[in-house]
Amino acid sequence: MTGNPTIPNISLRAGDTSVEMPQLGFGVWQVEDDAAAPAVAEALRVGYRSIDTARIYGNEAGVGRALADSELAPSDVFLATKVWNDDQGFDKTLAAFDASQERLGRPIDLYLIHWPVPSNAAFVDTYKAMMQLRDQGKVRAIGVCNFNIEHLQELHDAVGEYPAINQVELHPDFQQKQLREFHDKFGIVTEAWSPLGQGGDILADATITDIASQYGKTPAQVILRWHLQLGNVVIPKSVTPERIAENLDVFDFELSKAAMDAIEALDSGKRLGPDPAEFNA
Repeated sequence: MTGNPTIPNISLRAGDTSVEMPQLGFGVWQVEDDAAAPAVAEALRVGYRSIDTARIYGNEAGVGRALADSELAPSDVFLATKVWNDDQGFDKTLAAFDASQERLGRPIDLYLIHWPVPSNAAFVDTYKAMMQLRDQGKVRAIGVCNFNIEHLQELHDAVGEYPAINQVELHPDFQQKQLREFHDKFGIVTEAWSPLGQGGDILADATITDIASQYGKTPAQVILRWHLQLGNVVIPKSVTPERIAENLDVFDFELSKAAMDAIEALDSGKRLGPDPAEFNA
């Protein structure tokens, strides 16, 4: 995978080997299918080389159209999608994967469990199916989303490995320090969804805006840079061409320790999304 030389890669465990994933990618949560194709096309045009979608987003076909229309080879674009809660279980996961791949129209690099859904008691069997897909060469790496420490430990105890990556809600208001430390201890990559706090109050926070002014950057660029310096993978979403480009323009500056510490102090422990221990939709 050649990718974009501007964007650093993060190594994901993949069985007995490893896979390189761009640290900054493009997310398409809450993007309608007909809007996904032009948004992804624009992201690819300005230099993104990693796309994150999911079955439940309803836009895998739109993402697939953009990828098919691109002049980029599949090996140049890292593609991730997710198995939804009602497709969990061994056989259902295998079928869901095939359906996602058909909609996307190209091989999938990273397949993720979208939520643990503890009431289903199915994420272990789901992960075993994903291990089979990986071992058969149908997907390059596998991981999870929204797993708390207890879910990660339960999975490890059942299958003998930790996932390569855990995509979780993470932004300056909700920094998940304990979970990130657990990830670091066991070689799990941390990926942030809603890395900008869904464009909420954090972008207007005085600490963030002051830092942005010091660096001549936007508040969103400062927050994305904070994520990158923590080592997080980030997948900001936008359908606005100017913002799509702006979110990628974060590799020409570095935040000082004082700036990083100031952002760390903003952690309120407040989630925007549901608690994975309770979410059973």
